[in-house]
Amino acid sequence: MSTTPASAAEGPVNHPKDRPWVMRTYAGHSTAEASNALYRNNLAKGQTGLSVAFDLPTQTGYDPDSPLSRGEVGKVGVPVPHLGEMRKLFDQIPLTDMNTSMTINAPAMWLLAMYQVVAEEQNPDSTPEQVAGQLAGTTQNDIIKEYLSRGTYVFGPEHSLRLTADMIAYTVNNIPKWNPINICSYHLQEAGATPTQELAYALCTAIAVLDTVKNAGQVSDEDFEKVVGRISFFVNAGVRFIEETCKMRAFVELWDEITRERYGVQDPKMRRFRYGVQVNSLGLTEAQPENNVQRIVLEMLGVTLSKNARARAVQLPAWNEALGLPRPWDQQWSLRLQQVLAFESDLLEYDDIFDGSHVIEAKVAELVAGAKAEIDRVQAMGGAIAAVDSGYMKQELVSSHAARRARIEAGDEAIVGVNRFETTEQSPLTADLDGAIMVADPEAERAALASVAAWKEQRDAGEVEAALARVAEDAKSGANLMEATLAAARAGATTGSGPARCARSSVSSAPRPVSAERWEWPRPAPS
Repeated sequence: MSTTPASAAEGPVNHPKDRPWVMRTYAGHSTAEASNALYRNNLAKGQTGLSVAFDLPTQTGYDPDSPLSRGEVGKVGVPVPHLGEMRKLFDQIPLTDMNTSMTINAPAMWLLAMYQVVAEEQNPDSTPEQVAGQLAGTTQNDIIKEYLSRGTYVFGPEHSLRLTADMIAYTVNNIPKWNPINICSYHLQEAGATPTQELAYALCTAIAVLDTVKNAGQVSDEDFEKVVGRISFFVNAGVRFIEETCKMRAFVELWDEITRERYGVQDPKMRRFRYGVQVNSLGLTEAQPENNVQRIVLEMLGVTLSKNARARAVQLPAWNEALGLPRPWDQQWSLRLQQVLAFESDLLEYDDIFDGSHVIEAKVAELVAGAKAEIDRVQAMGGAIAAVDSGYMKQELVSSHAARRARIEAGDEAIVGVNRFETTEQSPLTADLDGAIMVADPEAERAALASVAAWKEQRDAGEVEAALARVAEDAKSGANLMEATLAAARAGATTGSGPARCARSSVSSAPRPVSAERWEWPRPAPS
């Protein structure tokens, strides 16, 4: 790391103010119409990107009329079972001017296809290729962390990676500004990961994804660095913001080394560690929930203070998310936290304020060394997929989480308002608890059932069957599935029919090989 001249401490000498990060709030509930109104309201308040939360049936590939969807429709996000609902979700929101993050994994290809078709419909005077070239955003699309933390997977690991590789190859070739995957260390921390484990397991996932794409042969060797350049990460930031700052600087260092040494990427821009962040929700407390505001601010600092490791997009939870669904005002408060930091403070006027800090350098070196050792351990097992199949990574996360819970219960790790300083005044924010949160529309499930029934009634069933047959055939042949998925979206297939058919076909086809070659860190040059 370079040492900043002493004069730099006096002010932002000849340094243009940096552009702020993309500001989002994670939102979506009840119905596409209600979520659309929320999105447009947030954009009018200065939010600069969208982050879509889908309900559990959508995340796991079911339509609202499936018996397995009962009681979950519209509860933790918005149901999007077909193209008509995607149209409603982004009504009056020009997608070619938007930066949209979609938190979707197993059916990521399907949701991206519907998103792309809606964008085409919004721009009838442009060709589909021209529209695709303007789309910007992210699909989460990280299936490995689903096996480790969340559980909303639909397919087996190898077949999931087949879909991921197809989608990455398609976007690199056709939607060049799209991030086709967010490698999610966020959920690893929620599942108990230490900073070292968060670094190691996220990077092992990235290696597995890149190896799969490379082996699939759908991207030329000359264009492979574009694949690396479109890989993004979605990270977690806890309240220990010094350690979190060091973690992010360690991510930057490790990613640069992996992409340069393992994949031979020469362009520094393609090796840049690009990430968005949702700060820690696990640490938000139901007791004295007003304290969550300062927690959120400290967590935001961990991913913004260091210029060389600053987030490209930030979304903050609301102070009352441990109580229930935040109201629009609560989301506005979280947005204003970002805006005050970006536009009122002098943060963006300086070079990296941590360059030359011995304390920061030592902590980063410690994290890098620990992460390298854990990456080597996983790679020796055969990589991330093998470590998932063996249960190794899951067991390590469970052990870390149990250790943290034990520290909290013993009082060794302080949680203000929970195991320390529990005496409190009555909070005016929660005096009316029913009014302190928003309740999902109880009619959302009924509306979704009516919508999907009407959609299935008006579409051409023969056209849908033909489109799904093409999906099945392409899955068996090994062709890239994205074009067939787009055709299914245009024909009127639903979430429950498209992904389910794709799952059956993928399982019956031979999986593409996943490289398990041993790769070791380059030895440092002799001093």
